[in-house]
Amino acid sequence: MDELSTPGAAAFAEPVALSGERVALEPLGARHVEGLRRVVAEGDLHRTWYTRIPAPDDVAAEVERRLALQRAGAMAPWALRRLDTGEVCGATTYMNLDPANRRLEIGSTFLAPSAQGSGVNAEAKLLLLTRAFEELRCIAVEFRTHWHNHRSRAAIARLGAKQDGVLRNHVLWADGSYRDTVVFSIVEGEWPAVRSGLRGRLGLSWRPAP
Repeated sequence: MDELSTPGAAAFAEPVALSGERVALEPLGARHVEGLRRVVAEGDLHRTWYTRIPAPDDVAAEVERRLALQRAGAMAPWALRRLDTGEVCGATTYMNLDPANRRLEIGSTFLAPSAQGSGVNAEAKLLLLTRAFEELRCIAVEFRTHWHNHRSRAAIARLGAKQDGVLRNHVLWADGSYRDTVVFSIVEGEWPAVRSGLRGRLGLSWRPAP
């Protein structure tokens, strides 16, 4: 690939607005705090022991933490908004940005229980992966999750990502336990098939690669 055609590092940390048929990804801001408080309170989502989801009272600080990382060029944060109801339904990011090697991780994602199974997550991932591979020219996109987060592991596999391995005793958890981190990735040669699979799953019409 021509080096001149590769986007600069700043583009990796720019949360451009993205929209599909079910969900819109909006650059995260203070205006999303109240909606995200409702999201994490739904079903006590923040109490899930194998995730790091802020409690309602901690949402404002978490939004500011993500925005600070964006300003430092280390993260691109979004809020997710359902298009059928107009309600904020979650948050996600590009993180562990590595523009020099054209890699990033999609992570720090949480989704309201009422939006799960609606196609919102699959379409959000399709939008994020399309930007990563087709605009940022990534050669690999990574996903990481807790070994005990079986729902997340299954959802990542359904995207078409392959498991790279498990990082044992990777993170010290708040309760004193250790997180074994399961690492998945999609590489650029797999992207056309992953894209077709996601579009088919969402009932979107097939389109050729650009």
